[in-house]
Amino acid sequence: MSFRKLEAPEMNRISPENLHDAPRHPICLMLHNIRSMWNVGSMFRTADAAGIEKMFITGYTATPPRKEIDKTALGAQDCVRWEYRSDPLEAIALMKASGFRICGLEITENSRPYTVMRKNDFPVCLLVGNEVQGIEDEVLMHCDEVLEIPQYGTKHSLNVAVAAGIALFELVRVVRSGM
Repeated sequence: MSFRKLEAPEMNRISPENLHDAPRHPICLMLHNIRSMWNVGSMFRTADAAGIEKMFITGYTATPPRKEIDKTALGAQDCVRWEYRSDPLEAIALMKASGFRICGLEITENSRPYTVMRKNDFPVCLLVGNEVQGIEDEVLMHCDEVLEIPQYGTKHSLNVAVAAGIALFELVRVVRSGM
Protein backbone atom coordinates (compact mmCIF):
# COMPACT_ATOMS: atom_id res chain seq x y z
CA MET A 1 0.00 0.00 0.00
CA SER A 2 1.27 3.44 -0.91
CA PHE A 3 0.92 6.61 1.13
CA ARG A 4 2.27 9.20 -1.28
CA LYS A 5 1.35 12.73 -0.23
CA LEU A 6 -0.99 14.42 -2.67
CA GLU A 7 0.07 17.58 -4.43
CA ALA A 8 -2.24 20.60 -4.18
CA PRO A 9 -3.87 20.12 -7.63
CA GLU A 10 -4.75 16.52 -6.71
CA MET A 11 -6.72 17.52 -3.60
CA ASN A 12 -9.79 18.79 -5.46
CA ARG A 13 -10.01 21.95 -3.37
CA ILE A 14 -12.36 24.81 -4.14
CA SER A 15 -10.69 27.41 -6.34
CA PRO A 16 -10.62 31.03 -5.17
CA GLU A 17 -12.78 31.93 -8.18
CA ASN A 18 -15.52 29.46 -7.11
CA LEU A 19 -15.23 30.04 -3.37
CA HIS A 20 -18.32 32.18 -2.82
CA ASP A 21 -20.55 29.90 -4.91
CA ALA A 22 -19.44 26.72 -3.14
CA PRO A 23 -21.93 24.96 -0.88
CA ARG A 24 -21.27 25.41 2.84
CA HIS A 25 -22.18 23.38 5.89
CA PRO A 26 -25.06 24.91 7.92
CA ILE A 27 -22.70 25.89 10.70
CA CYS A 28 -21.47 29.26 11.95
CA LEU A 29 -18.76 29.96 14.51
CA MET A 30 -18.95 32.86 16.94
CA LEU A 31 -15.78 34.07 18.69
CA HIS A 32 -16.46 36.19 21.76
CA ASN A 33 -13.74 38.05 23.67
CA ILE A 34 -10.85 35.95 22.34
CA ARG A 35 -7.59 37.48 23.63
CA SER A 36 -5.09 35.84 21.32
CA MET A 37 -4.96 36.90 17.70
CA TRP A 38 -3.11 33.67 16.97
CA ASN A 39 -6.15 31.76 18.24
CA VAL A 40 -8.37 33.91 16.02
CA GLY A 41 -6.21 33.10 13.00
CA SER A 42 -6.21 29.42 13.85
CA MET A 43 -10.01 29.40 14.03
CA PHE A 44 -10.22 31.13 10.64
CA ARG A 45 -8.08 28.36 9.19
CA THR A 46 -10.20 25.66 10.83
CA ALA A 47 -13.43 27.35 9.73
CA ASP A 48 -12.19 27.33 6.14
CA ALA A 49 -11.14 23.67 6.34
CA ALA A 50 -14.56 22.76 7.78
CA GLY A 51 -16.44 24.65 5.07
CA ILE A 52 -18.73 26.53 7.43
CA GLU A 53 -21.08 29.33 6.38
CA LYS A 54 -19.70 32.22 8.40
CA MET A 55 -17.85 33.47 11.46
CA PHE A 56 -19.12 36.13 13.83
CA ILE A 57 -16.50 38.02 15.80
CA THR A 58 -17.74 39.82 18.90
CA GLY A 59 -16.56 41.74 21.93
CA TYR A 60 -12.88 42.69 22.03
CA THR A 61 -11.82 39.86 19.71
CA ALA A 62 -9.45 41.28 17.08
CA THR A 63 -10.47 41.25 13.43
CA PRO A 64 -8.43 41.05 10.23
CA PRO A 65 -6.29 42.53 8.90
CA ARG A 66 -3.72 41.92 11.64
CA LYS A 67 -0.33 40.30 11.11
CA GLU A 68 -0.87 38.04 14.13
CA ILE A 69 -4.14 36.71 12.67
CA ASP A 70 -2.60 36.40 9.20
CA LYS A 71 0.31 34.36 10.58
CA THR A 72 -1.90 31.45 11.68
CA ALA A 73 -4.83 31.93 9.29
CA LEU A 74 -2.53 31.55 6.25
CA GLY A 75 -5.02 33.29 3.97
CA ALA A 76 -8.18 31.73 5.43
CA GLN A 77 -9.21 35.17 6.73
CA ASP A 78 -9.82 36.03 3.07
CA CYS A 79 -11.77 32.82 2.35
CA VAL A 80 -14.19 32.65 5.28
CA ARG A 81 -17.17 34.99 5.39
CA TRP A 82 -17.04 36.92 8.64
CA GLU A 83 -18.75 39.79 10.35
CA TYR A 84 -17.90 41.84 13.42
CA ARG A 85 -20.54 42.86 15.97
CA SER A 86 -19.40 44.38 19.25
CA ASP A 87 -22.43 43.02 21.11
CA PRO A 88 -22.61 39.22 21.20
CA LEU A 89 -26.30 39.31 22.13
CA GLU A 90 -27.03 41.25 18.94
CA ALA A 91 -25.16 38.59 16.92
CA ILE A 92 -27.02 35.80 18.75
CA ALA A 93 -30.39 37.45 18.06
CA LEU A 94 -29.47 37.78 14.40
CA MET A 95 -28.49 34.11 14.19
CA LYS A 96 -31.65 32.98 15.98
CA ALA A 97 -33.78 35.10 13.64
CA SER A 98 -32.08 33.27 10.76
CA GLY A 99 -33.09 29.92 12.27
CA PHE A 100 -29.76 28.98 13.86
CA ARG A 101 -29.56 27.05 17.12
CA ILE A 102 -26.94 28.65 19.41
CA CYS A 103 -24.63 26.11 21.07
CA GLY A 104 -22.10 27.39 23.56
CA LEU A 105 -18.94 25.30 23.97
CA GLU A 106 -18.38 25.32 27.70
CA ILE A 107 -18.49 23.10 30.79
CA THR A 108 -21.63 24.02 32.73
CA GLU A 109 -24.43 22.48 34.70
CA ASN A 110 -26.63 20.64 32.21
CA SER A 111 -24.08 20.84 29.40
CA ARG A 112 -24.14 17.83 27.11
CA PRO A 113 -21.34 16.01 25.28
CA TYR A 114 -20.49 17.64 21.96
CA THR A 115 -21.24 14.31 20.27
CA VAL A 116 -25.00 14.46 20.96
CA MET A 117 -25.89 16.66 18.01
CA ARG A 118 -28.14 15.22 15.29
CA LYS A 119 -28.99 16.33 11.77
CA ASN A 120 -32.31 17.89 12.84
CA ASP A 121 -30.41 20.22 15.23
CA PHE A 122 -29.03 22.22 12.31
CA PRO A 123 -28.37 24.96 11.38
CA VAL A 124 -26.05 25.57 14.34
CA CYS A 125 -23.92 28.45 15.54
CA LEU A 126 -21.08 27.25 17.77
CA LEU A 127 -20.10 29.93 20.31
CA VAL A 128 -16.65 29.94 21.93
CA GLY A 129 -15.42 32.34 24.57
CA ASN A 130 -12.40 33.81 26.27
CA GLU A 131 -9.35 31.61 26.79
CA VAL A 132 -9.38 32.09 30.59
CA GLN A 133 -12.93 33.04 31.57
CA GLY A 134 -14.84 31.12 28.91
CA ILE A 135 -18.30 32.32 27.87
CA GLU A 136 -19.80 34.97 30.16
CA ASP A 137 -22.90 33.94 32.14
CA GLU A 138 -24.98 36.68 30.49
CA VAL A 139 -24.11 35.28 27.05
CA LEU A 140 -24.57 31.64 28.12
CA MET A 141 -28.16 32.46 29.16
CA HIS A 142 -28.97 33.13 25.49
CA CYS A 143 -27.66 29.79 24.26
CA ASP A 144 -30.16 27.13 23.22
CA GLU A 145 -27.78 24.44 24.37
CA VAL A 146 -24.32 24.11 25.88
CA LEU A 147 -21.98 21.43 24.60
CA GLU A 148 -18.85 20.23 26.31
CA ILE A 149 -15.80 18.23 25.33
CA PRO A 150 -15.07 15.72 28.12
CA GLN A 151 -11.76 16.24 29.91
CA TYR A 152 -9.79 13.30 31.27
CA GLY A 153 -6.58 14.94 32.48
CA THR A 154 -5.72 17.34 35.27
CA LYS A 155 -6.55 20.49 33.29
CA HIS A 156 -10.18 21.49 32.93
CA SER A 157 -10.05 22.88 29.42
CA LEU A 158 -8.48 22.79 25.98
CA ASN A 159 -7.05 25.69 24.02
CA VAL A 160 -10.05 27.51 22.53
CA ALA A 161 -8.87 27.06 18.94
CA VAL A 162 -8.31 23.33 19.50
CA ALA A 163 -11.71 22.95 21.18
CA ALA A 164 -13.43 24.84 18.36
CA GLY A 165 -11.75 22.56 15.82
CA ILE A 166 -12.82 19.39 17.58
CA ALA A 167 -16.43 20.56 17.90
CA LEU A 168 -16.65 22.02 14.37
CA PHE A 169 -15.47 18.83 12.73
CA GLU A 170 -17.89 16.77 14.82
CA LEU A 171 -20.70 19.04 13.64
CA VAL A 172 -19.52 18.63 10.03
CA ARG A 173 -19.42 14.86 10.52
CA VAL A 174 -23.04 14.88 11.68
CA VAL A 175 -24.19 17.05 8.77
CA ARG A 176 -22.34 14.93 6.20
CA SER A 177 -23.42 11.60 7.64
CA GLY A 178 -27.07 12.56 7.63
CA MET A 179 -27.58 11.52 11.27
